[in-house]
Amino acid sequence: MSDVPNPNIAIVGLNYAPEAVGIGPFTRGMAEGLVARGFPVSVIAGKPYYPQWRSHENFSGGGWRHSVEQGVIITRCPHYIPTTPSGLKRILHLASFAATAAIPALRAARAVHKPDVVICIAPALLSVPVAWMMARLSGAKLWVHIQDFEVEAAFATGLVGEGGMVSRLARVVENTLLGLADRISSISPQMCAKLLEKGLPAAKVVEVRNWANAPEPDPAQGAAYRAEWGLAGKKVCLYSGNIANKQGIEIIVETARLLSARTDIAFVICGEGPNRNRLMALAAGLDNVQFHDLQPAGRLGELLTLASVHLLPQIAGAADLVLPSKLANMLASGRPVVATAQAGTGLYAEVEGCGLSVDPGNAPALATAIERVIDDVDMTARFSIEARKRGRERWSQDGVIDRLATELRAHTR
Repeated sequence: MSDVPNPNIAIVGLNYAPEAVGIGPFTRGMAEGLVARGFPVSVIAGKPYYPQWRSHENFSGGGWRHSVEQGVIITRCPHYIPTTPSGLKRILHLASFAATAAIPALRAARAVHKPDVVICIAPALLSVPVAWMMARLSGAKLWVHIQDFEVEAAFATGLVGEGGMVSRLARVVENTLLGLADRISSISPQMCAKLLEKGLPAAKVVEVRNWANAPEPDPAQGAAYRAEWGLAGKKVCLYSGNIANKQGIEIIVETARLLSARTDIAFVICGEGPNRNRLMALAAGLDNVQFHDLQPAGRLGELLTLASVHLLPQIAGAADLVLPSKLANMLASGRPVVATAQAGTGLYAEVEGCGLSVDPGNAPALATAIERVIDDVDMTARFSIEARKRGRERWSQDGVIDRLATELRAHTR
């Protein structure tokens, strides 16, 4: 075994625990996993707000907060949180975190134990200059980890129109910021391929997946939820997560309307986000749709096994811009997945063999796919076996963090 100490790691990322969904749990898992493998790790994060888009309880008020959690040294920075995250407000939100993160970043760069590697989690790319400054002042390497191609996603969701001066400027800024990295990673083969398309050298690019972070599946198959929510005897089509633009969740309501005559099928949407009120208005009058808040992390295994089918909608053009982290937990639950993803995309490849995919925006096709899975017991059994197998093989947290640790050691020696 080498006597060379592990490099000192600093992570700059807006989202962190106790946020229960999205990027936050994976940044925490990365930090705590590296600490468990002997790496000194510090984190500069925002105060938790996601997916409700309001300050979490116990974190309201101004100022920076410092703590040590599971061996990770954490500085949480104040930042602007828009209640309705439109395009401009979202940019101000991200910029405000970059501004307040610069102060602890400068302090860390002047400390006795400077970082050897600075990992910047994107979104938000606006944090990359802060991480770059911290790395250069420390003599450290800059590693950018892409969870979501936010510029491309802004085009796909219509937040930014393509072809104009704003879109050209956004692409220039993105390419410039990505070019600052000494190493760059993303969470799927297709997203890594997109980095190569953007001109990043192959030697810089590495895959670092997200992982399943749910407890073991509940053997009672969500019996408590069935009793609480009046779902006894129902086949449950479940969506759980953020309710935002790039998911295209409206298709679930359209599909529920098409299947309203099937009294044995219920649609459950658990989540929060900027589009929830609009989605609830669309579902008004539908008896087969229920809305619930995000459920406690301790009941996640129970919630996931409530599903007869997991629903994974995605709008056209977004399937290779982000690989939804919720897919890992869906597969780990051993339940089939029905997604909206075009053939040839990364999301389609991940779901194939574990469920069915239909073209984005095609509610009749989604309704047909749901019925096929629900009504074909043999198909469901095959998909369930493959989902558990794939979850173990591709989405193991220990395997992912072990590979990351190896890359970090090699990257600084």
